[in-house]
Amino acid sequence: MPYYSDELIEEVRSRNDIVDVISGYVRLQKKGSTYFGLCPFHNEKTGSFSVSPAKQMYYCFGCGAGGNVFTFLMEYENFTFPEAMQALAERAGIELPQQEMSKEAKKESDRRVRLLEINKEAGKYYYSLLRSERGAQALAYFRKRELSDATMQKFGLGYSDKYSDDLYRYLRNKGYEDEILKESGLVGFDEKRGGHDKFWNRAMFPIMDIHNKVIGFGGRVMGDGEPKYLNSPETKIFDKSRNLYALNFARLSKQPQILLCEGYMDVIALHQAGFDNAVASLGTSFTSGHANLLKRYTKEVYLTFDSDGAGIKAALRAIPILKEVGLSAKVINMKPYKDPDEFIKALGADAFRERIEQAENSFMFEIRILEQNYDMKDPEGKTAFQHEVAKKLAQFTEELERNNYIEAVAEKYQMGYENLRKLVNHYGTTGGITKEPVKLKSGIHENKKKEDGMKQSQKLLLTWLIEDEKLFPTVSKYITPEDFTEEIYRKAAEILFAQFAEGALNPGKIVSMFQSEEDQREIAALFNARIHDIDSKQDREKALKETIVRVKQNSISFRSANLAPTDMVGLQKLVADKRQLEALEKLHISIN
Repeated sequence: MPYYSDELIEEVRSRNDIVDVISGYVRLQKKGSTYFGLCPFHNEKTGSFSVSPAKQMYYCFGCGAGGNVFTFLMEYENFTFPEAMQALAERAGIELPQQEMSKEAKKESDRRVRLLEINKEAGKYYYSLLRSERGAQALAYFRKRELSDATMQKFGLGYSDKYSDDLYRYLRNKGYEDEILKESGLVGFDEKRGGHDKFWNRAMFPIMDIHNKVIGFGGRVMGDGEPKYLNSPETKIFDKSRNLYALNFARLSKQPQILLCEGYMDVIALHQAGFDNAVASLGTSFTSGHANLLKRYTKEVYLTFDSDGAGIKAALRAIPILKEVGLSAKVINMKPYKDPDEFIKALGADAFRERIEQAENSFMFEIRILEQNYDMKDPEGKTAFQHEVAKKLAQFTEELERNNYIEAVAEKYQMGYENLRKLVNHYGTTGGITKEPVKLKSGIHENKKKEDGMKQSQKLLLTWLIEDEKLFPTVSKYITPEDFTEEIYRKAAEILFAQFAEGALNPGKIVSMFQSEEDQREIAALFNARIHDIDSKQDREKALKETIVRVKQNSISFRSANLAPTDMVGLQKLVADKRQLEALEKLHISIN
């Protein structure tokens, strides 16, 4: 990883106001001195995502995501730190120096660059073959699919030759060694054949990342060979769960939603028809990684899967994955045609646009498919269906949303609103689904595991110091960084106390001094424990004193348990701290 001095990192961070940067991704509203919005990292209906101009930090009280402007880009854009540094430096008009990498980092970087070069060379070669005499069959295939020259050029479509070592020989002549070619996933090796191509006699579809770099390929066999479609294996530059076909184009679309398809040809046909917001997964099932990727660019995903049984199953698998990350899902009805490509060829773009406008709510789609499993003319079948529907409706935790769906389902299936509502409430009560979540008074995210009170006390004290600088002289009489027994808290306290001593409090800078995203998230949580639920000055003073006492008591206990018998200096310090603690317990701490 490139090395940047602390001073340069701080200059880049300080020149990019966090509110300005995050406003480009999240709609923020000012409340007091802080901005709030819907968290981009988890599904929520009320904004618990806060951005503090004073701290130059963000923090979500719902999911615990937090950090500074670097952390945000690393989490949202999936950037590495150098990529976030580069993006923010460019934004601020700062030119970064050319960095010296470690030997190992440079080797890794060079390897990635060479793999990208190999994929680019392969793409260019396949592209040229399609337009040569050898690519006539593949070109005829694309023409039969009614693709224009402009569309074929846009997607870089090509052809892999019928000779199984054609690309291998081409790339060897370009100077690439067997080792790196094997790592590219484009070439395999065995004793019998030596170097041989992964793709041969196939119509080729280059797969690009969001920066338009070729990272892999899909290939459709010409003739009756198997498998019909073949994709590049995963490599250092190609992760199928973190990329979507044509997302490099779709992310720039002006359309409010993204159309999720099953195959490359569906995507290409939609783009050619003017729907530049279509993407597809890369020969794998749709995953939460894909859903989180889509969430960066849209709030709505319209499923355009095949209208056959396999397409319906794929839609039913994708819907909960999309909902889990907070995306709204709808299903486009392609009948009487199988897929978007067939539909558009038969009825045209305007008819498909109408189908988009008529797209079915994903929950109502699930209910409609569920209905097909029951004999609705038989009272027993109808009752069983209604019970299954009630169970699904009970999964809506928000009362208003749940009631709206109960109303819609009752009307469509003529169930009777009150009867259905009672049945839903029955399942909600027995399953505990519809109970309101218990709000934590402290507001500290628990990461599915209740933190012990001492960690909370240390967090609260650090937050208090950040929130009210005037408390530092009072707190520092009794507390030092060594009193924070959690290692990451102690490191944060050391930096914070040093900043106070220099008269330059800068929480956003502290985040940058920790390397891992996990540590940065933890630091953001440290400085965002909620302390303002305590209203009166008297109660706040009492709470502050109790927090100081708890942190000091824990520090004394921790040091006593770990003190070496021969450490006389440590023993004397313990005795002095115990006396100080006894005096502190009798004092009144004032907050001005």
